[in-house]
Amino acid sequence: MTNYTSILFLFLCILFPVSCFGQDRLKEKADSALVFCQENKMNTEYCILVDMKMHSGKKRFFVWDFKGDSIRLSSLCAHGYGGSSTEADPVFSNVSGSYCTSLGKYKIGICSYSKWGINVHYKLHGLEATNSNAYNRIIVLHSHHPITPEEIYPYHLPLGYSQGCPVIDNQSMKKLDEMFRKEKRPTLLWIYY
Repeated sequence: MTNYTSILFLFLCILFPVSCFGQDRLKEKADSALVFCQENKMNTEYCILVDMKMHSGKKRFFVWDFKGDSIRLSSLCAHGYGGSSTEADPVFSNVSGSYCTSLGKYKIGICSYSKWGINVHYKLHGLEATNSNAYNRIIVLHSHHPITPEEIYPYHLPLGYSQGCPVIDNQSMKKLDEMFRKEKRPTLLWIYY
């Protein structure tokens, strides 16, 4: 690449990080998620993929449209502040009282009242050994007012917005709430690193 082309490529990757570096990884996870959803009689219209390896100041929460093979919605997503988590490096745990995010596949459950964000949260049921305590730990999908709809990179989301829950912006949560209310089958949420 020439210097000009290299600079242009770098600039585009900063503006569209998923398309440059994470698209292959995201697509690979989506393909695997579709197989899992088909085998487990879950929603095969879309799923939610959360890539905790991505910078917390970038959108790392994705609603993946299986039919369109594309991202339908994306948001920033906070991780738990427990253990020795930092803004840049999350620590993961399935232990009650750890205030850490748990990796793995979840089934999105019923809607309930939340004192955070748009006052709606969805119960999460862990489907793997790495997140089997999620329901008992009250790990839920919800929003929180301080999380903006725009990326804040190079800054990280501050710790303290999550005690282990995937926490997103209010605007995205409103859209998700509308989508979930129309679903007849459970939807997959997969948090991975």
